[in-house]
Amino acid sequence: MTRPPAKPRIYFSLRSPFSWISLQLIEKTRPEVLETSELLPYWDPAPETLEALKAQRGDYHYTQMSRAKHLYILQDTKRLTRRLGLTMVWPVDRSPRWEVPHLAWLAASSEDRPAVYRTLMEARWGRGEDICDEEHVADLFAAAGLDPQLARAHKDADVAARGVEVLVRAYKDDVFGIPYFKAGSQRFWGMERVGWFLSCYDQWLETGKFSQPDEPVALPSTGGLTESLDADSPGGCG
Repeated sequence: MTRPPAKPRIYFSLRSPFSWISLQLIEKTRPEVLETSELLPYWDPAPETLEALKAQRGDYHYTQMSRAKHLYILQDTKRLTRRLGLTMVWPVDRSPRWEVPHLAWLAASSEDRPAVYRTLMEARWGRGEDICDEEHVADLFAAAGLDPQLARAHKDADVAARGVEVLVRAYKDDVFGIPYFKAGSQRFWGMERVGWFLSCYDQWLETGKFSQPDEPVALPSTGGLTESLDADSPGGCG
């Protein structure tokens, strides 16, 4: 028997505004894609996480951006969110530990993950709050009817080990920026490639195989924003 191809993979980050915007686009236009793809978190690993990652012959491809690019992204995301009708408050990250929100999502049940994601994104991008503060995240989860202990999942050795496994997979999938979409051998980086990924996804639904798409799926709500062909996509930061 021929082994069916793996599900499409969507690597997302609770840190990245472009990851947030991209998943918003998919949720508004093609929500079934999020339900049938494999979602995997990606984050800046703490020193001990990076050490464990390298012990498994993995690494972290992402390179921190310059101050100039960071300032550009601040301006660019304001344009994008205004055009898409999204309300955004830019958070200030002070010595963040990204294991806190990402391992909380990973530790949650499949039924609770959408609510965990929504709670964290509303806090970060809707109100500019610190989602790396363990006590604050616990309060957020409690208010949302979620288990506040998820905010402490990063302290659980088994969950931390699962997190390392996810980052190993990201390394093997050549993830170097977020959002990142993988469909078989086809890879798409940045919110400008959402339509191309969706086209590849549709081919998979129709044929059971992944192949190079000829045209991107049109996303009318983006006003053409996803058609940029910049060589260094501003919508592919981590």
